Amino acid sequence: MPAGDRIAGVDEAGRGPLAGPVVCAAVILDPDRPIAGLNDSKLLSQKARELLFPIIKQASLAWRIEFVERAEIDALNILWATMEGMRRAVCAMAPSATRALIDGDRIPPGLPCPAIAMVGGDALEPAIMAASILAKVSRDRHMLALHDRYPGYGFERNKGYPTAEHIASLARIGPCPEHRRSFAPVRDSLLVSKSD
Repeated sequence: MPAGDRIAGVDEAGRGPLAGPVVCAAVILDPDRPIAGLNDSKLLSQKARELLFPIIKQASLAWRIEFVERAEIDALNILWATMEGMRRAVCAMAPSATRALIDGDRIPPGLPCPAIAMVGGDALEPAIMAASILAKVSRDRHMLALHDRYPGYGFERNKGYPTAEHIASLARIGPCPEHRRSFAPVRDSLLVSKSD
């Protein structure tokens, strides 16, 4: 990496769930402080992610976590809400990134630096791995807090994803304020409750 080159890895957690925010993170790793144990967050245990979370924050040159809440997801759609969260995360970094590596096949518009989209980047690029861990741990913690507020959906287990338990809860009690109205299972549960 050339001197002064600050490469931000960027990833998200929570595109697929029916409830809660999508969480985007950007991380600029310090080449002089490598972090052992980085991997795609989906391949790590919860315990390993939780252990790495503070290490990534402490050892990185810069990091940023952005939450895009349910109302904005419904207003923009999940793809563009994710792009906006990624853009905000990169724009808010200090020191700023000179380049960004985005997990996936799209580059968010409006980035303050050149970027490359990397399909499967969370399994290839350490900075993206670090971002995936920050995003996933932050979102999982948020969903635990939402479980305390809305205990009927199993958020502490399913984290808002469309499990059989979650779908059954939607059918039984309808959506809570954190459910994404633009997602078909939530929309369908609203139609059912209105027709009762």
